[in-house]
Amino acid sequence: MFHIAQYRPLRLITQTSLSSMCLKLMLSRPVAFAQIWKSWFSSHSLVGNKNIILMGPPGAGKTTIGRIVGQKLDCPVIDIDDDVLETTWNMSVSEKLQDVGSEQFLEEEGKALLKFSASGSVISLTGSNPMHAAGMQHVKKNGIVVYLDVPTAVIMSRLKSIKVDRIVGQSPGVSLKDILQFRKQFYKRWYDIRVLCGGDITAEVVAEKVLDAVKRYQNSELETFISTRCSRSGRSTEKDSHKYFSDVVTEGLAPDGGLFVPERGLPKFTAGEWQSLIEATYIERAQVVLERCIHPADIPASKLAEIIGTAYGENFSCSKIAPVRHLAGNQFLLELFHGPTASFKDFALQMVPHIFAYCIPRSCNYLVLVATSGDTGSAVLDGFSRLHDTDKQRIAVMNFFPEDGVSPIQKSQMIGCQKENGWSIGVKSDFDFCQTAIKRIFTNSDYTGFLTVEYGTALAAANSINWARLLPQIVYHASAYLDLVHQGIIPFGSPVDVCIPTGNFGNILAALYAKMMGIPIRKCICASNENNVLTDFIKTGVYDLRGRKLIPTFSPAVDILKSSNLERYLHLIANEDGQLVTQLYNQLENQGHFQLQKDLLEKLQQDLVAGWCSEEDCLAAIHSVYSTTGYILDTHTAVAKVVADRLQDRTCPIIISSTAHYSKFAPAILRALRIAEIKQNPLSQLRLLSSYSPLPPVHWGLLETLKKKGNDDHQVCAADMSTLMSHIETLIQNHFM
Repeated sequence: MFHIAQYRPLRLITQTSLSSMCLKLMLSRPVAFAQIWKSWFSSHSLVGNKNIILMGPPGAGKTTIGRIVGQKLDCPVIDIDDDVLETTWNMSVSEKLQDVGSEQFLEEEGKALLKFSASGSVISLTGSNPMHAAGMQHVKKNGIVVYLDVPTAVIMSRLKSIKVDRIVGQSPGVSLKDILQFRKQFYKRWYDIRVLCGGDITAEVVAEKVLDAVKRYQNSELETFISTRCSRSGRSTEKDSHKYFSDVVTEGLAPDGGLFVPERGLPKFTAGEWQSLIEATYIERAQVVLERCIHPADIPASKLAEIIGTAYGENFSCSKIAPVRHLAGNQFLLELFHGPTASFKDFALQMVPHIFAYCIPRSCNYLVLVATSGDTGSAVLDGFSRLHDTDKQRIAVMNFFPEDGVSPIQKSQMIGCQKENGWSIGVKSDFDFCQTAIKRIFTNSDYTGFLTVEYGTALAAANSINWARLLPQIVYHASAYLDLVHQGIIPFGSPVDVCIPTGNFGNILAALYAKMMGIPIRKCICASNENNVLTDFIKTGVYDLRGRKLIPTFSPAVDILKSSNLERYLHLIANEDGQLVTQLYNQLENQGHFQLQKDLLEKLQQDLVAGWCSEEDCLAAIHSVYSTTGYILDTHTAVAKVVADRLQDRTCPIIISSTAHYSKFAPAILRALRIAEIKQNPLSQLRLLSSYSPLPPVHWGLLETLKKKGNDDHQVCAADMSTLMSHIETLIQNHFM
């Protein structure tokens, strides 16, 4: 077996001589001793007996970066090409490749790796090492694999500059670009950490990024979460009080009634890192962004890749997942309705159930509670119905929706999405009651404790109060910007505005988070319907529910007066002052209003502008766009279109979030298009719309759901807390016991 000592001479110092040397240095030069000890301790605690293993394509700079990292850590450096393969074979790598051919070369390379052993070192792999499974399994056992992710175009340029036109595994007739793309699947299989490397980044900077990434990997305790209502003095340093990503996914709402947010904020991407994703697919972008937001101790990169692939691989009807379409002038549509239930909620809710199933303990059953204003319910039910059978036995969903506050098709869809582990219950009230009821149930420790003790069942939330719901939404806002750059509409760095129909503030908050992470969003335009409490708040700083009654509209997903995720944004601009947030929301609960102080309102207005749209203007916008382009907007997107027309200054592109497919709102669309009103069932309405050959076509998933029989079979209950709690207990008894 080959050991590191064969390649790098090691200076052996006995414990006695080391102690003597340290004592002399400490007495003669105490400052120098402190610096040397700090440096040794830092590198030793970072590496220990583990190896840092650099992996990436040919031309990624593994050898150079490995040397720099080794120098910074003062630890041995091993280059597999030079120090292992050539020493083993007694010939150069190129000679070996010429001698045995590509296929046999990979096998010989793998055998050499299997005989190799090292510890506490920086190891630079060859570009083809990851293609040998047994060899990689062996070397990974004692190491942290760092993937130097360099854009293919940059690699091609580097290889061309050193006159390399063929690499291992490249068959005749296969281009260099194709083989580099083919190899990515092997790199993605093995890495623990990814480091993005743009085209003009220096090896020194990459080395620092490697060290930072390894430090993050080994220090999961730094990525904790706090409640928006936690005061600074109340933040305990006790380890047991810390909440990690897996905790907040399962708990949903903080015990004090606040919402969880990352204590150290979200990660920042450099311009170069974002630019390295311009050529990437949506799934690749999602993987990179979410890896930086979720610590690998909570979900390893390989598992996260599996979850993302499952969520977006086959469940979306468009291969681009979230395509950006030019509408007119400087306006672009971000189409977020290509998922199975035809709304933007699918982006999170095709993924969150798998995240949830991975994070929860196996010793307990979970009932996921959902309040919906229309789209969330069907998306949650569909997402959790796609879990493995063993997970469906221990995870169930109960969806509460306003019985008379959603569109007929939305109701049919929610009822049609009921499966063996999911149920929909209509409540004789509005969305605000449903959402408030769930929050009260979560903070009722006597009731939740009773469910746990009596039935071994814990409650969880799948609304956007759950932090995991927000992360996938950040991805599509970032991806939309990168698509405009990729299409040549703007150069990277030029600003865009975004306009988002807003009810619970989650979608627009995700856009604000994307801006914080480095996407050049100038203004976020908050578009409301006639329930325009957010518009008034953003303009005046006064959040006032006194005398307001919810108005049912054609855009039910924004028929909301209490916007839950606004609390996260206020916590952010208030410099994480949980005491102030608590004060504001206690005042809202007790007095029905609160007012921001002037400095906070000024901060808010640097990010946000707002407007609202009447019912008449909403329908007129649908008719106008269809008449000029043949494209049908849904009612929510029409609200955003109207507000964007009024508030944009036309100095930069504006991306309008198209949050749902028009098929969900067929009666309103038929009315907007001035097609004679019909008294037919939802399926007949969709078939009528389809006969007009609309763009985009009628949604496939809705058609399939509405064709199912039994789409009127659901329970209805009064707007009463004890009644809702009774329904919860009955479901638990029926499903889990």
